[in-house]
Amino acid sequence: MAALGNKEHGPSNYGRPDIPQAAAAIMQYTGYTDASASDAATYACVGMSDGIADYRTMESRLSQLQAFGIPTEFHANEGLGHGFGLGTGTVAEGWMEDAISFWEHACHNRLYAE
Repeated sequence: MAALGNKEHGPSNYGRPDIPQAAAAIMQYTGYTDASASDAATYACVGMSDGIADYRTMESRLSQLQAFGIPTEFHANEGLGHGFGLGTGTVAEGWMEDAISFWEHACHNRLYAE
């Protein structure tokens, strides 16, 4: 998903040059480390006890995106591992609503920047 939010490495890299770059990437659980000034706005929520994908990797990537001036939002949820899904009944409950707000804001800003 993260690569699909990159202008140079997005859908055209997967044989779909007709699909525009995503306005925002919403993700959980990734070890993806590439970051560039052409990445989309990125929202990430992760569990701090994830034994598969260390939250620090995502935190570092979002810090790089911020340094490029790209809007980001990062949530590291204490006590959660890999696979908390919707977060129902956990400290991550409500993350989907937060992500939707982030996405709406990113799309609105992208529309008016073009």
